[in-house]
Amino acid sequence: MTVELLAALLVLAGAALTGIRAVRGPTLYDRVLAVNVFGTKAVMLLAIIGFIGSRAGFIDIAILYALINFIATVALLRFVESKRLGG
Repeated sequence: MTVELLAALLVLAGAALTGIRAVRGPTLYDRVLAVNVFGTKAVMLLAIIGFIGSRAGFIDIAILYALINFIATVALLRFVESKRLGG
């Protein structure tokens, strides 16, 4: 087993644990944080897969997904705080 494959498996294990926290989190903020961490794990997995397959385009996709993950988390928390959409 190569180091890259081991890293991918560990990221998947972390994503599974994060998924459990997203479902069972005691508060809404725990769930939002778990979903954000799950998105970060997906970015890491995309980067590892791109490295394993020697596909540089996966890094671009991972960066784009990281930006979308960040914006979605901020938007969701603002919605939860104000209970309405928009400014």
